[in-house]
This record gives sequence, C-alpha cells and structure tokens, in this order.
Amino acid sequence: MSETKTLEQGIREHLGQFSLHILLVFATGLTIGSERAVVPVLGRDVLGVESLFVIGSFVVSFGFVKALLNLYAGKWGEEYGRKPVLILGWATALPLPVILIFAPSWGWITVGNVLLGVNQALTWSMAINAKIDLAGPDQRGLAVGIDEAFGYTGVAVGAWITGVIASRTSLRPEPFYFLAAVVVLAFLISIFLIKETVQYAQAEGDDDHHDANLPFNEVLKRATYGDKTLFAAAQAGHVENFVDTLFWIAVPLYLTSQGLGIAAVGVVVGVHSAMYFLQIATGGLADRIGRRPPVVVGMFVAGAGVLGMVFVTGYLPWAILAGISGLGMALLYPNLMTVPSDAAHPTWRSAGMGVYRMWRDSGYGVGAILIGLSMEFVNAEAAFYMTAILMFVSGAVVYFWMEETHPDFGTHEPPAPVPESPAQTTSDD
Repeated sequence: MSETKTLEQGIREHLGQFSLHILLVFATGLTIGSERAVVPVLGRDVLGVESLFVIGSFVVSFGFVKALLNLYAGKWGEEYGRKPVLILGWATALPLPVILIFAPSWGWITVGNVLLGVNQALTWSMAINAKIDLAGPDQRGLAVGIDEAFGYTGVAVGAWITGVIASRTSLRPEPFYFLAAVVVLAFLISIFLIKETVQYAQAEGDDDHHDANLPFNEVLKRATYGDKTLFAAAQAGHVENFVDTLFWIAVPLYLTSQGLGIAAVGVVVGVHSAMYFLQIATGGLADRIGRRPPVVVGMFVAGAGVLGMVFVTGYLPWAILAGISGLGMALLYPNLMTVPSDAAHPTWRSAGMGVYRMWRDSGYGVGAILIGLSMEFVNAEAAFYMTAILMFVSGAVVYFWMEETHPDFGTHEPPAPVPESPAQTTSDD
C-alpha cells in the first residue's frame, strides 16, 4: 500500500519535477530556435552559400539524425531510464555553440546540426515521456500539450532573441553566446535536479497485462504499418513537419528576399512558433473531446496558413498567416503524439512513441530535400504551394483512416496479437 502511494501519479502531486521538465523542454526549444532566424541567412550572407538546396542540407542532416535517435531514445528510455538519456542529450549539445561561432564553411554547420539532431531527439523524447510518467493516464493529453507548448514557445523565444541580437550586433558570434548559456544550464539541471520517472510507467502497467512487453520489432511494425490508425498518425506527423521545415529554411530566405529585415523575420518565424503555446489548451481539449477532431482540423488550418503567405505582402499579413499556420500546428502536435500514447501499453509506450517520433521527424529531412529542390529549380513560392498541397492530402488520409484512440471516446482497437506457430504450441504443451 505504501509503495502505491509513493508511486501516485498526477501533475499536482509531482509539480516540482514536472515544472523542472517544463523548464528543460523550454531550453530544448531555445536551443533549436536559436538557429531558426539566423543560420540560413548566415549561410547565404557570411559563408557565401549560393545554392538554396545546399543551405537546406543542414536541416536534412538534423532531420534524419533526430528521426533515428528518436527511435532509439524511446527504446533506451525503457531499458536505462529517462534521466541517463536526458543527460546524454544535453552533453551532446555542448559543442554546438562553438561550432556555430567558429565554423569556417557550411559543412561545419551541417556537422553541428547532426549534434543538434541528437540533442533534440534525446532531450525532447525524455522530457515528454517523463511528463507522461508523472501525469498518469487521466492527464496524458494535458501533459503532452504542456510539453509541446513550452517546447515550441522556447523555439519562438530563441528565434526572436537571436534575431534581435543579430540585428543589433552581427550574425555571429553574439547570438550563439546566448545558446551556450542555455545548453550549459540545462546540462547542469539534468544532472543535479532531475529524478528518474520510469518506475511510474512500470507501476501503471502492473494491472494490465494485455499487450504488455511487446518485443521492439513488433512495436516498430505495429506503430508503422500494422495498425491503420497508427499509420495515419505517423504519415500525418511526417508531413506536418514539412511546415516546420518551411519556417526554418524557406520563410527566412523568402522574406529577406522580399525586403524584410532580419529582426522582423525573427518575429514572423517567432509568431508561428509562439502559437504552439496554445497546445496547453489543445492537448487538454483533446482529453475532453477526443484526439481525432483537432487533428483533422489542424491539418487543413496549417496548410491554409502556409498557402496564404504567398498571396500577401507586408510584415503584418505575413505575421498573421504565420500565426494561422502555427494555430493549425498547435492543434496537431500534441494530439497526434497522444495517439500512439493511447494505443500503447505502458511497458512499451516510450518505444511506441519513439517509433511515431521517428516517422514524424524524418519529415524534417524529407521536407528539407523537397523544399530545397523546389526553391532551387522552381522558386521560393513553389515550396509553399507544395507544402500546403501535401498537408491537404495528408489531412484527407487522417479523415478517412484514423479512428479515435481516446479511452473514453474511442472506437480504435489494436490488431489482434500474432497467433503462435504450431511448433510453439506443441512445445508449450
């Protein structure tokens, strides 16, 4: 009985540790946001990169590395606990500010973004799993919404701060002094203040042995193509990150080419990311109405916001449409991620979410290639058209294939376990 009380779940019951994880995911957002407004322009104006496709290469390296490490972060989080993986993620980011400050060529920036991909995969994966561990099933959507809200608010603040610093000083080194301070502080908090949370997930699964302890290969299969609802979520997550990639690569280059200053670009990019703070509301909303409605609406709203940006000119209209696309992403991000969390047994939830996050964040790499090629061989506007069209198509897949997974509203049933072979049955008898 005393052990059950010790492992009681709930955000309020664990407010101290939950708040520290909010601070850390905000730092994770600040880390990636510090590159958003500055690095593409740094490549063009300081390092002399003329090819828009080559400029996009730093996001390609980031995306594929983050996708692969997401897969293994979830697995490692089950095997070794959340805290060691979190510490490793922040240790990996320590060289990043040095690389960005002293990089003599664009290739060094690309290498630095490999480290950024590792950092984002390990720290964000463990932050979100720790929050779910602490919150429990009744507040799962709210926990994911809070995580994503503060993470992407960090992205917005990082883009805004470094844009302002760059406009008042230079594109480097000054913006990356701020990044260095963030990374060192987060690394120290992870070592000295964070406590392990994996035991809460293990205790949560003690009373439910159905589908427990699936092998990793079975988790990978189910979360990728073995379940139509999880496939719909995975492909939507993959395509939604084209929007995030567009605001990382194409939007700064497009807006500066239209005469907008770097500080104003930082604000437009920041407005888009700042709307992600609404995930506090949209994650909690999905706890009350289900995951599917906000996901379907979000795909089309985000696509419409992206499409509208090529039909307007001017700082304010661009900022408004960036905010509309950000609103769509706020509806999508926490609720798509909660789908595999709903469907997974606690014993393999971290691994299942790792599979989803692998497919989602590989969208950075694929999106960077497609967006870079569109800008290189057609024009910047083509990247916006392509991204919007793919969001609409992906939204249609979600509408027709994805069933509701919320335990109170859902109709989704996981596929039946694979039956044992005759040889196994004979042996067991």
